Amino acid sequence: MDGYRSGFACFVGRPNAGKSTLTNALVGSKVAITSSKPQTTRHTIRGIVHREDGQLVLVDTPGLHRPRTLLGQRLNDLVRETWSEVDVVGFCVPADQKVGPGDKFIAAELEKVAKRTPVLGIVTKTDLVSQQQVMEQLLALQKIMEFAEIIPVSAVDGFQVDTLSDLLLKKLPEGPQLFPDGDLTDEPEQTLVAELIREAALEGVRDELPHSIAVVVEEMAPREGRNDLIDIHAFVFVERSSQKAIILGHRGERLKLVGMEARKQIERLLGSRVYLNLHIKIAKDWQRDPKQLRRLGF
Repeated sequence: MDGYRSGFACFVGRPNAGKSTLTNALVGSKVAITSSKPQTTRHTIRGIVHREDGQLVLVDTPGLHRPRTLLGQRLNDLVRETWSEVDVVGFCVPADQKVGPGDKFIAAELEKVAKRTPVLGIVTKTDLVSQQQVMEQLLALQKIMEFAEIIPVSAVDGFQVDTLSDLLLKKLPEGPQLFPDGDLTDEPEQTLVAELIREAALEGVRDELPHSIAVVVEEMAPREGRNDLIDIHAFVFVERSSQKAIILGHRGERLKLVGMEARKQIERLLGSRVYLNLHIKIAKDWQRDPKQLRRLGF
């Protein structure tokens, strides 16, 4: 098709800058898990935006941060590897937090790729602040590096989400469709299911726990003789027995709630009824152990 554009874009920023919520808003469906907890995203999830004039493949990356563990280092490497391979980068800064040293650190890193890859400055979460604060944040963002474009958006109320889609698409090269119509992500279903379980487990836990939670789907298949029910067996990994107690809750009540919430989201994703069997396992200090990191998919 004449003038049809296709390519890859990625969102980068500090943890909890609204990257996953923005990815979901642009795709129009939930492909990346979201949480108020930092370091929620651990994989580069790809969401696919289908338009008449092009196809935009969004890569949602973990937040770039000062790493304290081997897992943290690997997540940072993943971010840098991703933005060196895409056609356009969106640098997300939330409207409700001051531009700080973390943002300046990321901007300095992005300067290295900006010579060959356009970088857009994106002020996210504009629904949380006044117009005056949005203007101040745009000016503050402008000072830390030279952007190809700067735009304020809100994934929650849809403010300028379509405009951002237009700007990203314009930066892509002309080329053919990369994924079939209807595909919203190229992530395997088991990965998405594991992420939805982790999202449910993250809600309501103490701040130090999110980094320690990993989820592995051991088995996922339709129940024998039934085409309306999928059996899923998964393990929630933590690093210490005290963390296991937090996830389990009093008499297993908390794990039961995690299972109920995750099952609702998984049924929506798979379009089928689901039987979800969750078990908690302790993998001592897995974030610092290369062998265990590999086993858990990092």
